[in-house]
Amino acid sequence: MLCQPRIVIVGGGISGLATAHYLHRRLGADVQLSLVEAGPRLGGKIATEQFGGHLVDVGPDALMVRAPVAAALIEDLGLSDLVVAPAGSGARIWSRGALRRLPAGTLFGIPDRLLPLMKSRLLSPLGLARAALDVVLPTRAALPEDPTIAELVRPRMGGQVFDRLVDPLLGGVHAGRADELSARSTAPDIEALGRANRSLYLGLRRRRRNAPKPAGTGGAALVTLVGGLARLIDALADRVAGDDVRLGSAAVSVTRDENGTGYLVALEDGTVFPADAVVLAIPAFVAAGMIAAEAPDLAAALGGIPYVDVATICLAYPHSAVAHDLDGTGFLVPPEEGRLIVGCTWSSVKWPHLADENTVLIRCMVGRRRDQRWVGFDDDTLVSQVHAELVEAMGLTGRPTEQHIERWPQGMPQYVVGHQARLAAAEEALGRLPGIRLTGSAYRGVGLASCVADAERTADSIAQVLSDARARSEASA
Repeated sequence: MLCQPRIVIVGGGISGLATAHYLHRRLGADVQLSLVEAGPRLGGKIATEQFGGHLVDVGPDALMVRAPVAAALIEDLGLSDLVVAPAGSGARIWSRGALRRLPAGTLFGIPDRLLPLMKSRLLSPLGLARAALDVVLPTRAALPEDPTIAELVRPRMGGQVFDRLVDPLLGGVHAGRADELSARSTAPDIEALGRANRSLYLGLRRRRRNAPKPAGTGGAALVTLVGGLARLIDALADRVAGDDVRLGSAAVSVTRDENGTGYLVALEDGTVFPADAVVLAIPAFVAAGMIAAEAPDLAAALGGIPYVDVATICLAYPHSAVAHDLDGTGFLVPPEEGRLIVGCTWSSVKWPHLADENTVLIRCMVGRRRDQRWVGFDDDTLVSQVHAELVEAMGLTGRPTEQHIERWPQGMPQYVVGHQARLAAAEEALGRLPGIRLTGSAYRGVGLASCVADAERTADSIAQVLSDARARSEASA
């Protein structure tokens, strides 16, 4: 072990950059850190572009500051003055030919108030009656060890709550289908409610009564930054400016060195980095390819995490094309509707700093598990299809004046049933590879805040590994 341990981070997205940030906080200058990124820039899916006269996020557009680590990171990076909370009156659901208000008081679509659910007209009278049965139905039979969201919700509240509320909300976040997603991995709060309470409705009411409000953002759970989330990436990049940061450098393998005590990270151009510790902050399938020769069991576990293609379509419309004032932040679309659009954000309504007298900015997401119809479309065809659906949903009367498309092949990991078992197999394999760690959206949360939290845990773990190795080295000297 060198006096200055050598750490290589593979991946320059939010996970890799945040890991580097936390490593410097733990280890100070007492580390040689190299960060290699296959792409031409840092930030991964976080990307901010000039669009419609504004700086608009064309990837993720919000950070959940209800997670304390995310709020702390914003403050630590000196970005607190740039925080913007969303405006608008909540989201809508496009269901049965109309945009219907998402009922107040829901957790991923599970209601804890019947009156807003009734007013929303999302459910038929029969669907409402079926949902209300949750209060009186007896305790369910034992749940599977790793139930799907559907197995938790359908038996208690019926198919309409699941199809028209839960599936679009959870499926929208994960670009997945809630009848395949693992409840334990994607919505542990719902799983906990289902296991601890006879009634989901009553359990959620108790949970909400006891839940603290997020602090420091006016109660907002999700925020963005003036100038876009690229400001977050820029601030993190400044923290690693003194490190060896290499763009356009694809890593191809990680193997043990000849002594068996460290690692060699090989790049596509033939460069080889010696390392005491390696962080793989890249998609699971990429990590699987890098580690396959050294640890085929780890590669098999990582290769079992499925991904789907997604895309973000940003459209700018003149105000005259929007027939009515937009009331809300956007809408979600249940899979049962058969639309391409998974979710739509009215960006210039949701975010006050994007408000514009002349232009309405709209972001749409397409792509989810079992619906990849759009993948073969060229950009103009994709925009035309999305525009046609917006016309039907919103009554638009004009064409977009500007468009921007970001395609993310294999962009969203899917936490399908068995995800925890795959993670457990990966952790067991990593136990035989001291100094190698995995972090990123494929493992413990797809949101930016989850990635930041996992990066902090990863940095703590690496710092502990290096500290233990140094102690052993000194004891044997």
